[in-house]
Amino acid sequence: MQKYAIDVHFMRISLTEIQSNFLIEIAIEKSKSAFKKISKPIIVEDDGLFIDELKGFPGLYSSYSFETIGYDGILKLLINSKTRTAYFRSVFVFYDGEISQSFVGEIKGKIAHRPMGNGWGYDPIFIPDGSELTFGQLHQENRKADFSHRAQALGKFADWYNYKKDNNMY
Repeated sequence: MQKYAIDVHFMRISLTEIQSNFLIEIAIEKSKSAFKKISKPIIVEDDGLFIDELKGFPGLYSSYSFETIGYDGILKLLINSKTRTAYFRSVFVFYDGEISQSFVGEIKGKIAHRPMGNGWGYDPIFIPDGSELTFGQLHQENRKADFSHRAQALGKFADWYNYKKDNNMY
């Protein structure tokens, strides 16, 4: 049974990303930039892995850090770390030219000592709270959505959007 009946189409478009210390600000500006390009209601997402021992790094620079040092570089930075706590945060922003609404999902966890499983980005090294498996292993078992920061944020968006639609507010 489908929980959300929302028709979504994926588009890959190049967007300028502002420099900011806040994911929400980055995602809001990306949504406005994307709307200017396609002139249709849009949702955009931005996310990051924040590691406590590294004072939040890679955080807002997660993509760049992954492209340059990868998860092996992150594991090297944490080689002598006793505290491996971290969290993933995801921000989805809806924008239709007038209404801008943000939705945040966050999952706490820790960084594994070695990569386990497959998956995108840092999935093989992140173990969410409530699991002994990394996101990479959970992905292989089709259970990642049970813990996913993206699923949380997207679920919040879908609830909001369907409420607005059901009450003729959108």
